[in-house]
Amino acid sequence: MIARATGDPAAYRDLVFPFLQRDPVLNTSLLTNVADRVGGIMNDPEPPVFVSVHDGGEVVGAAIATALRGVLLAGLPVELVAPVVDVLAEAAPRAQGVDGTADAAQRFAEEYGVRTGRPYREIERSRLHKLEEYVEQTADGTPRLATEADMDVLVPQFGAFRAEVGHATVGAAADRMWVRQRIERQRFWVWEDGGRVVSFVGHQAPVFGTARVGPVCTPPEYRGHGYASALTATVTRRLGESGYQVCLFTDLANPTSNKIYATIGYRPVGDFVGYAFS
Repeated sequence: MIARATGDPAAYRDLVFPFLQRDPVLNTSLLTNVADRVGGIMNDPEPPVFVSVHDGGEVVGAAIATALRGVLLAGLPVELVAPVVDVLAEAAPRAQGVDGTADAAQRFAEEYGVRTGRPYREIERSRLHKLEEYVEQTADGTPRLATEADMDVLVPQFGAFRAEVGHATVGAAADRMWVRQRIERQRFWVWEDGGRVVSFVGHQAPVFGTARVGPVCTPPEYRGHGYASALTATVTRRLGESGYQVCLFTDLANPTSNKIYATIGYRPVGDFVGYAFS
């Protein structure tokens, strides 16, 4: 096995997407990340590193390292971790963390930590779900696509959400760009009740017939009214009606969100673990 790196997202897409499309749900984080970079709506402070693993002339694995998300292994098998570490220990020695299936993420953290001299710690466990049988949810108020007029409300809500879930701080200007780019592409929804935006839900660009819902957030002062559940259900239904297979990630430390998504009709596909490097 040998791993190779590139900084060209379009070339990487052409190289690895035929392999990744074999399981577009399991590989959703890689597929959407690369697709957005090709589409010009990802803005990192440093260039990403795109890694492909080859067995002879065939692509058998993929991973990426980005400044804001760290290393994404998606469904990379544990036996392919070593060649990825070989590349990224040199090409991305300051990665903030790694996320992947339990065995692969742990193996990467151990080997990369040794190679770079950096200790690591577990920071999150998440679960990938796929919609199986849709169940409508209701709440007071109505859903609608977000518009430019919502920016002054959504940007601080989104920034607070990033801080709450532990994502890297990028500043209000970057948050504003992120929200605007999704609004322009009609990938950001809000729930409105009494003239107030009380919840928001985004979704990623569909890739190979699969669309991933997220982020999902209700500001603390509006929680407990079913807004996020109803809005997630609405976005899920619309994506399903467009012919897409719908999936999402949940934080296993948050039993409320896991219960909500199960009620909508999502069922587990697999678990992932995230580690942070010091």
